[in-house]
Amino acid sequence: ITTHYIYITHACIIVSVTFLISSCSTDHTMLALAIPYLLSLMAKRSFAYSYNAFPRALGCSTKFSLYKHKLPTANGSQSRVICSLAATATSKETDQIESKSIIWHARRDCWRPDVRDVEKISFGMPAKKKRTGSRGVPHRLNEEERRSFDQARRQGFLQVTGSSWRSQRRDAPLLNSYRSLMDARGRPMIALHKMSPNTSGGVDNGDRLVVDLSPLRLPGDFERVSCELREKILAEFDVESQMLESPEENNSQADVDRTASDIDTNDNDWETRPIYQLSPHYVSWEVSRQQGKQIGKFLGLQFDIVEEKATKSKKPRGVKPGKGRRHGGYGIG
Repeated sequence: ITTHYIYITHACIIVSVTFLISSCSTDHTMLALAIPYLLSLMAKRSFAYSYNAFPRALGCSTKFSLYKHKLPTANGSQSRVICSLAATATSKETDQIESKSIIWHARRDCWRPDVRDVEKISFGMPAKKKRTGSRGVPHRLNEEERRSFDQARRQGFLQVTGSSWRSQRRDAPLLNSYRSLMDARGRPMIALHKMSPNTSGGVDNGDRLVVDLSPLRLPGDFERVSCELREKILAEFDVESQMLESPEENNSQADVDRTASDIDTNDNDWETRPIYQLSPHYVSWEVSRQQGKQIGKFLGLQFDIVEEKATKSKKPRGVKPGKGRRHGGYGIG
């Protein structure tokens, strides 16, 4: 009886909507609102995605969509192919957003680490997947670096002081770990290098925002994405890209905005090697502190880097950091 009642109710609603369409054929707004509602009823789909009742939709602009856009991950059965800023929006807004967004690609069917393994080696634990870390490339983070690492996952970009160089490790473990995380997720690495103040309280040079495109593992697209990045930032924030000059930031002009042939012509290396064995591809801007944070958040949304549900990482039980190479040990990370 309940099933028959539901069918009769749907039939009555369809008849009423059909009558409404015929009576309002001259009103294009009413017609545009009635057709999706009728189609949703015929497909037995819930109308709760936009509004609960049809009369309520008559006085508001609808956000109902007849399709759902899936955002696949970088590694898995459904690999990422093309990504753009096509967020949930009305049909009129979608075309405008897609025309302004940065179209970027990430290589699929290639070697990438697991996110969980990247987190484990950042604590000095061994990874399940081989070549995730290396004893010659430090990844283990201290307490201050851990806070910056967790904050970067929530904000979509990393903030470091200077070059993040740690003399005890003779490298920058924070940059190494964050670059491995972006490689696991198939996203570019965005880092804001905050320059230290001078003796007079000011800063000799502005902060530097650096985008590394190497985690995408598509050297043929680096030049195109770099050009789109420069044009986008220039149009939105009126900031021109700069060349890297610091020796701690892979400092030669050939290292910055180089072509795919300058980085590595062997495509097999980008498919099989870990990220710490691949050359970076930098695009950088000299910005103020406020500009750097604004652009970092903007690019984090453009490349879908923000992890809204990322929580503060906790140290696993039983972790015993190994000795450093300078003290006769070969501790991981």
